Order: sequence, then C-alpha cells, then structure tokens
Amino acid sequence: MIYRQLFWSFFKAGILAIGGGYAMMTWVESEAVHRRRWLSAVQFADLLGIAQSSPGVLAVNMAVGAGYRLRGVRGSLTAALGVILPSFVIMLCIAMGLARGLGGEWAERILMGVRPAAVALIAVPALSVARAAGVTIRTAAVPIAAALLIWIGGVSPVCIVLAAVAGGIAAGGAGALFGQKK
Repeated sequence: MIYRQLFWSFFKAGILAIGGGYAMMTWVESEAVHRRRWLSAVQFADLLGIAQSSPGVLAVNMAVGAGYRLRGVRGSLTAALGVILPSFVIMLCIAMGLARGLGGEWAERILMGVRPAAVALIAVPALSVARAAGVTIRTAAVPIAAALLIWIGGVSPVCIVLAAVAGGIAAGGAGALFGQKK
C-alpha cells in the first residue's frame, strides 16, 4: 500500500515539475508533511537542503530521499520512478511532435504561459522552507548575499556551497561533520 502511495504521490509531483524541481516542492511538502505525515517540516527542510546540494535533478533527489526515509531502497526506487515517469512521457511526446514537424511557435507560446506560474511555484516552497528552518531577518542575510554573489557577481554556485559548508563547519566545530553537537 505504501509503495502505491509513494509512486502516485511522486507521479503527481512529477507532473507539477514543469517549472523545474522547485516548482514541485509545494506539492511534495503538502503531500509528504501535511497530508501523509511521512516527514516533519524540519525533516523536509533538511531533505531539501541535501537534495539541492547533491548532484542530479532536485525532483529525483527529493523522491529518492523521501522514499528511502520511508521504505529504504525499494521506497527510493518507487518514488524515483513515480517522479521521472511524467517527464519521460512529456519529453517523448514533444520529441515525437518535433519529429513530425510540429513545434516552433505553439511550443514557445505554451512555455511563455508556464513561466509566470513556475515563478510562483518556486517562491511558495522557498518561503515555507525558510520558516521551517527558522530563518530570521538576521539569518536571511546569508542566502540574500549568496543569491547576489551568484546573480550580480557571477560567482559559481559550487563556490557558494563550498563556502557554506566551510562556514557551517567553522560555526559548528569539527563534530558538525559527523552530526555531533557542541
């Protein structure tokens, strides 16, 4: 039963991932934290941090993490298949349409309509995760500075992540590497 719920929950999330992995985070949070209670808000925020810091697609990383948390390897495979399948089918249909000479202007119009919705779908989980992580006006300076360094300064996001890891270790001590508290 749980495998069916995992698959369908992440399948629905995969359908909503048109704006990218962040666009589906509202759905995943609603489903996994509030509706199914698979994760707490803090666990969701932690999983999101790990998923976005890990190589690969955010949506798949979240599915694998949540599935593994619930049912180990089989759960992670089930959730990953659920989230990947809609994108696979959509891309297959687009490729078939392009192969038949369709595309161009109608595809551009569809994408222009989806972009504003994708921005809203990204903003909502960002604010929700910030609340769950206990971000305050004071601590918001770090993500704002990181965003500005990437956007205006042209700094690589990899450098930002490495600096954040180094800062976290410095603030938490060497034990922070292994989950030990000061």
